[in-house]
Amino acid sequence: MSKNRKITMKAAATVTLALSLTLPAASALAASPVSVFQSGTALAPVRETATRLGATIHWDQSQQTITVKKGTHVLVLQPGKAEALLDGQTVTLNTAVRIVTGQALIEPAFINQIFADAETPADPADAFMDMFKAGNGAEASAYVSPEAASLLSADVLDKLWSNYETIFGKVSGQAVKTEATNAVHRNVTYTFQAANTPFLLTLRMNAQGQIDDFFANTATSSLYQKPAYDNSGAYTEQEIAVGEGAMALPGTLTLPKGDGSFPAVVLVHGSGPHDRDSSIGSAKVFRDLAVGLASQGIAVLRYDKVTYEHSLKVSTDPKFTLKRETVDDALSAVKLLKDNARIDASRIFVAGHSQGAFAVPMMIDSDKDKEIAGAILLSGPSGKFADILALQQKELVSRVRQSGLDATLYEQQAAQYTAIADMVNDPQYTVDNMPAEFPMQPAYWWYEQKNYVPSELAKKQAGPLLILQGENDWQVPISQLDGWKQALKGRTDVEYTSYPKVNHLLAEYDGISIGTEYYQPSNVSKAIVDDIAAWVKEVK
Repeated sequence: MSKNRKITMKAAATVTLALSLTLPAASALAASPVSVFQSGTALAPVRETATRLGATIHWDQSQQTITVKKGTHVLVLQPGKAEALLDGQTVTLNTAVRIVTGQALIEPAFINQIFADAETPADPADAFMDMFKAGNGAEASAYVSPEAASLLSADVLDKLWSNYETIFGKVSGQAVKTEATNAVHRNVTYTFQAANTPFLLTLRMNAQGQIDDFFANTATSSLYQKPAYDNSGAYTEQEIAVGEGAMALPGTLTLPKGDGSFPAVVLVHGSGPHDRDSSIGSAKVFRDLAVGLASQGIAVLRYDKVTYEHSLKVSTDPKFTLKRETVDDALSAVKLLKDNARIDASRIFVAGHSQGAFAVPMMIDSDKDKEIAGAILLSGPSGKFADILALQQKELVSRVRQSGLDATLYEQQAAQYTAIADMVNDPQYTVDNMPAEFPMQPAYWWYEQKNYVPSELAKKQAGPLLILQGENDWQVPISQLDGWKQALKGRTDVEYTSYPKVNHLLAEYDGISIGTEYYQPSNVSKAIVDDIAAWVKEVK
């Protein structure tokens, strides 16, 4: 309801009702009798109108107010005034509350309408946001689901909005509200203009209309354009859910048109909270792969990453692991496809990008039922994660210098990440003895897999692998491909391809990639799509 609302009424009756709210005779507000008809508008005693609605009323002599309560809604009237308070917000009457022979009179249609509007179910997302921005954690927490109650407690909600304004700057103007519903949540997003940078808050609403999770991020615009190889007439898409229960993930199954059972690929994200399209800047890496492969007769399943759809839940888990972030959901997606009659259950592949590729050997190791027919590694680190963290920063500094730019800030950033990598690799630290002030939380995530080397695990495995690498990639430099080749030189079921211009987003870029080009429209190289499609069709 708006802050200042005027309700226009037509005459609702021609006579006043018999019952009234009787005010004390000594009230200073008692006035000379006036006609109960003003400009053709009928007035009636407040008590009669309230009683008919099932409301209760109370006269406060000291405050000179009439309080009408119905359910959880409270209307406060003052004789002689044309403004009232409904649930703390100002509403405007056509005619002021009048006193006639000690009786309070009001337009009955006004009270009828005001409570009818109040009883109309409001969007709980809006109600939560109003309380949240006001710092009223106690009332905001009433809108939170039981699963998220310990994470979004009243104490947390009391402070969280002010924390956001400290980070993003003071908010000005009205938020832009958008919403979308997937297989797990109704997602209501509010985009705010703030002094430092625009930001968005997405409320994940469960089926009961409760806040089940909470996602905050800077607001960036995307100039994404569909690739030329997107043949929309060749496939259909359907909304699905990967996994079950409180941590289920929404996704999209892209199916080629036509009969028969199709080979399928599960796309597995890189690091960070990614949506199902793997939207980065003005690129949608996974959408391109899905429509490109489906246009060539291969089904593709992509889903919102757990750190995106359930970001609050996982961010407060001190023992969150790479397996829980990446591996478990990928295997759940494989099982989901296995039960689909339109999928060839013997030809289900996983394709990991960046961190997703890094975790592929772990997926294969965890695939006890041997449901994965083969795997594609896209820009995948072959060594330890901490080592690649330091290596990519070193590579970035080198490329910035080659571009003729000032590398000072990049050098400082590189030093910080190198120090973190050294801390992870320090033999004195383990999951049982982590440093007290580790700068990248949760520390457990880093130390639990500190000795995991994907290429060394893959050396002990078997099964078709396709390893693809861009040569213009600073985040996972081309040297990582050499690491795979060296470790897997004893295997005969692995194929490798590199692409001279391709950056980390699998797009061709003529310049030296340093990440700034990510905000320009780009698409996954058609050569990569074609190579994956050809390889999947060849694997039997």
